[in-house]
Amino acid sequence: MKFTNVCKLSDLPDDEGLKVVEGNTAVAVFKVNGEVFATQDRCSHAKWSLSEGGYLEGDVIVCSLHMGKFCARTGEVKMAPPWKPLEKYPVRVDGDDVYVAFEDGYFEEQEANAQGASKR
Repeated sequence: MKFTNVCKLSDLPDDEGLKVVEGNTAVAVFKVNGEVFATQDRCSHAKWSLSEGGYLEGDVIVCSLHMGKFCARTGEVKMAPPWKPLEKYPVRVDGDDVYVAFEDGYFEEQEANAQGASKR
């Protein structure tokens, strides 16, 4: 897994995401209670930027276009209109440096199904 340094932990806002891009992949990085998560930057419903047109309510990402909601931890849809979860990206924090593995994005449900885990 190749991790790319994308920002400093101190650069992440508390109530919204930070857009980072590598190649053709745009990712939104969120800080929730000291933990860092990365998801696709575009809402799965209307292709609206979640880092530039969204915000956090606790650990929930809110898309300001149609008020759809996603879990920042899992990418799972919390409130319609979206029906498809967000793709997640592995994150590593080392001191104040935040790293994202852009090539290793996945959907939580796909990963759980691949491992034979049941959805809670």
